[in-house]
Amino acid sequence: MKKKEKAIVVFSGGQDSTTCLFWAMKRFAEVEAVTFDYNQRHRSEIECAKKITRELGIKHHVLDMNLLHQLAPNALTRDEIEVEGGENGELPSTFVPGRNLLFMSFAGVLAHQIQAKSLVTGVSETDFSGYPDCTDIFMKSLNVTLNLSMEKDFVIHTPLMWLNKEETWELADQLDAFEFIREKTLTCYNGVIADGCGKCPACILRKKGLDDYLINRKEVDNNVWL
Repeated sequence: MKKKEKAIVVFSGGQDSTTCLFWAMKRFAEVEAVTFDYNQRHRSEIECAKKITRELGIKHHVLDMNLLHQLAPNALTRDEIEVEGGENGELPSTFVPGRNLLFMSFAGVLAHQIQAKSLVTGVSETDFSGYPDCTDIFMKSLNVTLNLSMEKDFVIHTPLMWLNKEETWELADQLDAFEFIREKTLTCYNGVIADGCGKCPACILRKKGLDDYLINRKEVDNNVWL
């Protein structure tokens, strides 16, 4: 595969964004990552992102987005707010209003500065919590808006958009990053690296996808030897 020009990956150090980072490294000649500091509940998320990018030799930008913490109180930025799933059509307490709108907009500004045409993000409309800013239609709309706002031809890539968690693990395996992502990423809302706390919604979703993938991978391996 002939590698394309430069890309910037919106990077949190979690399973999805790390999978996207490996995906981008396979496809682009040069890759940089950007992490947003919005005074999130666990500073370990930012430290994890720094550690991963150092290990992979990726230039890493950390941007201060503390205003988001002030404007949008939620379970990811307030210790006193419990992490709860959405019920009766309500969004989960982890929803941060405007987060991806702001993150992708600032990623676009950074892409303009470093002359990167492609922006990569790990949003998904398959295994997600109903967040409106993770949908395909939102990302396509934002792509048009970014291009109009800066007279650029940015392309927003969403490689996980139509993948569930099992398929995301499969992609990580195809990218030769399965063990790296399983052992070194931070998805847990309680700040526990790797397999996490096992109790929060993020850990439950991650583990179910992992278990499903390992079962199917074992079945495939067994069939190969038949």
